[in-house]
Amino acid sequence: MKNLSALLAFALAGSVPSAVADPSGKAPFNPPNDDAIPAGALGDAIRLGRKVLTQTQLYAQPYVGNGLNCTSCHLGAGRTPHAAPWVGIYSVFPEYRSRNGAVNSLEERVNDCFLRSMNGKALPWGSVEMRGIVAYMAWLSKGVPTGTDVEGRGFRGIRSDHVPDRARGKAIFADKCASCHGTDGQGQLGTDGGYQYPALWGDRSFNIGAGMARIGNASAFVRWNMPLGQGGSLSDEEALDVAEFFTHQPRPDFADKDKDWPRGGKPSDARY
Repeated sequence: MKNLSALLAFALAGSVPSAVADPSGKAPFNPPNDDAIPAGALGDAIRLGRKVLTQTQLYAQPYVGNGLNCTSCHLGAGRTPHAAPWVGIYSVFPEYRSRNGAVNSLEERVNDCFLRSMNGKALPWGSVEMRGIVAYMAWLSKGVPTGTDVEGRGFRGIRSDHVPDRARGKAIFADKCASCHGTDGQGQLGTDGGYQYPALWGDRSFNIGAGMARIGNASAFVRWNMPLGQGGSLSDEEALDVAEFFTHQPRPDFADKDKDWPRGGKPSDARY
């Protein structure tokens, strides 16, 4: 069992109780506790993967082009529901994605984030970083049946016919967000030199090809997760307004944007 794939298969074998789906067909959100990380090579890979995802600036620096960590958006080390969690993600790939019009592997999905959200470079598939990331996501998905979605995946949506107001969003940002992210949206550095609060625009933030650059994703994330520790305190309308403001601030370009949505279906809130 020297091969990581074999180790993963062993760790996720049928002896592990499967999560029971609710009537919606989704499995419950039930990530394992840290003390359940196995010993040996697989456990080492899982722990490394978590470090790469939570301290991306330190453990994957050659592949990052801005000041973010993966957990700048995937909150709680990918274990927070409705904050783009990784719980159950291993069980739904391969998966078709309209943005590139192809069936993607989990590794391709990870690299898509590195290219867009991290404004960086793709990880080599055989790298210890990529193997660690996949091991961690597989461990978080332990017990979730293959092909089954998990409650809390992605973002909780907003239902509103409100027309976003950028000027109002600027005022909300100044009142609710600037104390952490800065009046100019450039984020706030911590004592270790890394970002305690990430940049929301400018060269140190995600590029226009990132999912968070779209107002639909950004407003849903803000509505239920921000301000940090006060998720749900903003109204649908306030979240839409502030997302309209910060998603339209200057940010890096995405070189391959002309290749997106090759089969059509480009969403109306795409930045290009």
